[in-house]
Formats: sequence, structure tokens, C-alpha cells
Amino acid sequence: MKKITTQEISTAVEKLCIDSNYYLNSDIFNNLESGLAIEESGTGKEVLKQLLENASIAREEKLAICQDTGMAVIFIDIGQEVAIVNGNLSDAINEGVRNGYQKGYLRKSVVSDPILRQNTGDNTPAVIHYNITDGDKLKITVAPKGFGSENMSSLKMLKPSDGLEGVKKFILDTVSNAGPNPCPPIVVGVGIGGTMEKAAFLAKKALLRPINEFNPVHHIKELEIEMLESINKLGIGPAGLGGRVTALGLNIEVFPTHIAGLPVAVNISCHATRHAEIYL
Repeated sequence: MKKITTQEISTAVEKLCIDSNYYLNSDIFNNLESGLAIEESGTGKEVLKQLLENASIAREEKLAICQDTGMAVIFIDIGQEVAIVNGNLSDAINEGVRNGYQKGYLRKSVVSDPILRQNTGDNTPAVIHYNITDGDKLKITVAPKGFGSENMSSLKMLKPSDGLEGVKKFILDTVSNAGPNPCPPIVVGVGIGGTMEKAAFLAKKALLRPINEFNPVHHIKELEIEMLESINKLGIGPAGLGGRVTALGLNIEVFPTHIAGLPVAVNISCHATRHAEIYL
């Protein structure tokens, strides 16, 4: 049994919170550059240039890419042969978030009660998703999620008779209704199947996959390609000012579901789709 201390976990989460907010992932950066080559709108080109410059400045100056440094969403894949010692795992993760947001000068955006709205002052608690795996590794992924785009996300319990066309319509309607609000160009995560909460989880998880890496299931890959093309024909464009590059990528994750249902969730993320990971 491999032993990992809570101090190791806190230190790792602290660094991941800072890194994920400072350094735009290479797949996103590369697709912004690719978008610049195909964008036909002059205004859209200028927006993309500014986004690339902003990401470069953030990396060089060690500053947050976006003023909204997000709610910390943490994915934990923990091997069955791992033992956490010297404390509680969830407490250790929140300690890392607390330290990372303080030391990285990152905005604290979490309120303790959704109705009373008092800021917790340290960006905790994090939203933590646990997954048990084989082996003796602990994988930690930190994905800060800004709410300009989170607020534009949606979930719908379709009927099985709605079928594939219903799924396509819901995805397109969600992006179209969002318009300029999620700061396009966006990245779209889609979850199909499971239950209501499973579909929402899958949509969030889909945002972690590199945007040029398709789903290995053939018909899902085809759907990813088709929906990305359809979204980029909506004409929303960079910053919502018109153009071809509305979305940089679209990833879909699926799960078995009930014979009476067809849950679909769409999680929209802005161009600053951030995450960082480590194995302990």
C-alpha cells in the first residue's frame, strides 16, 4: 500500500491552482492561433490576437489569464492501493485551494450560502469529484471554472423519442441562446446519458479532454465534428462580434442510461478553459 500524506496533497493542489490560472493549456492556445488563420471577420481577428497576447503576458508575467479565477473544481482519481495518511483528504484539498488562491493573488469568488451571499474569503470549499481506480497512483486535476460561461450551461431531460436530432437541437440552442455572454470563442463539453447529475458531471469532465482529441467511439466522434461545424456556422464569432470562430472545440462524453430517458447536459467554457494535473 502506497502512503501519501495530506501535506503532499495540499502542496500539489496549491501549485495546480496557481498554474492552471496562469498558464493557458497548449491545445487551447494552438487552436486560438488556428482560429486566427481561418477567421474572416477583421474584428474577430483582432479579438483573437488580443486573446493570444493576453495569454502570453499572463504566462510571462505570472498573472491570471482572466479576472474570474473561478470556483475550484477538483477531480481526484485515487488508486485502491493508496492510503492517505496524516489527515482527511477533502480537508487537504481545501487547504491547497486556500493557500493557492492566497499565494497566487487569485480572486476569491465563493460565497458560503447561495442566498445570503457572504464571501468565504479563501475560495473554499472546492467542488470535488472522487473516482476510485486500480493501482497506487493519486491523480489530481484542478479545473478553475469561471461563471460567465458556467451560467450559460444547461441540462435537459429529453425523451428517448427525441433521439439524436433532439440532442443536436439542444446543443445548438444552448450555444445560440448563450450568444456573446460566455466570452467566445468557447469550448463546449457535452454529457449524454446516465441520470440528471451524471450527464452534468460528464459535460464537465468532457472539458478536461484536449480539444483536438476526439472521442474514441466512432459515432460520437462524428457527432463532435458535426456539432462543432454547426456551432461555427452560427456567426456569433470571437467576443460575440460576428465571425466564424465561435467555438474552439467540442467534446462529448457518454454513459449508459435508462430506457425511459435521454439526459443531455451542455457545459460551456470560455476561451480560458483551464486545468492542470499531477500524479502523486
